[in-house]
Amino acid sequence: MTLPPVNPGPVARHRRPLARAHAALAAGTLRVGFLGGSITAPKTGTRWPEAWLAWLGQWAPSVRAIVENAALGATGSDLAVFRAAPDILAHGCDLVFVEYAVNDVGQPPARRGRTREGLLRQLLAAGCDVVLVHTFCPEMQADMEAGRVPASIAEFEALAEHYGVGSVWAGLHGWEEVTQGLMTWAEWLPDGLHPESRGSLSYAQSVIAFCEKEWICTPETGPRSALLPALHPGCWDTVSQLPLEKPACSGPWTLRRWSTCLGMNRALHSTVPGAGLKFTFTGRGLVLGFDFGRLSGEVRYRVDGGAWQTTQRDRPAWAGDSGWFRPTMISDELVPGEHLCELESVSAPFAGGCGTVTTIGLIGVIH
Repeated sequence: MTLPPVNPGPVARHRRPLARAHAALAAGTLRVGFLGGSITAPKTGTRWPEAWLAWLGQWAPSVRAIVENAALGATGSDLAVFRAAPDILAHGCDLVFVEYAVNDVGQPPARRGRTREGLLRQLLAAGCDVVLVHTFCPEMQADMEAGRVPASIAEFEALAEHYGVGSVWAGLHGWEEVTQGLMTWAEWLPDGLHPESRGSLSYAQSVIAFCEKEWICTPETGPRSALLPALHPGCWDTVSQLPLEKPACSGPWTLRRWSTCLGMNRALHSTVPGAGLKFTFTGRGLVLGFDFGRLSGEVRYRVDGGAWQTTQRDRPAWAGDSGWFRPTMISDELVPGEHLCELESVSAPFAGGCGTVTTIGLIGVIH
């Protein structure tokens, strides 16, 4: 394994004071939100937010922390734009950490630019303090060994600079600890991606250092300036969810509570190929969120009577039979207005069997 280079910038970049969080600390209650992937998600209880929260309890023992960790494994900013309002903003979070540099790596730059900026604009328009946290994945290694900032991080940093949002390159901090002999690679990332206790502590320490510097002095107060114009035309900053009761169903569907996919509360469910849905929506784009896995079928769809399109989604080796909240973008380039979407489930052959299950827990509209 090659390592050294990298140091194309500091771990922490302080841009806009965390004034709302500072005021919340002074008032005695801090509402903290987390959005990101499995590196931030609370499922295992060993990720970096746990160490950060433990530090907060020591640093400000009289403050009550109310935590909304809405991070979900194997999800990116394209799903987060629809979850921000119900899972973060509805709870009045003062401070929100956003960690999507890793999970957005596989998305085209133009698309992740629109989804990330849409997410940031939602949070900032609601008055939240926002801090970006960039972690590490193997796709970043070649750039870092060559002393370059990986594209997924550099693009996020351009948005952070535009909006005055602070950021922590936690992955660089972990990298430096490995190169300095303070921890081994295996201690940092036992499976090459996910930190456990030692690696998560490293990530947390970089975020702790950022917050200590932010909160050591009282920031200037005053009204926030209006949001600057968007950098990415068509960013997903205004979105909504269509009620799952709205689609007309053909064939056997049930609408039910859903507990087997984290982040999904209710779902439309069918196990029969050819079962159909039809609904209208008003906007310029549409995203469907599926409970996805090896037993899932594919779907075919069309908008406004156009040609049918059939999904062809990969099923990675790590995917279970179900339980992955996976978005599928139908389009974000429609003419604004009312549209008709038709969808049918189809079977999906794969090694060892055939998937016929279709479960939809999100009908997301982009305005």
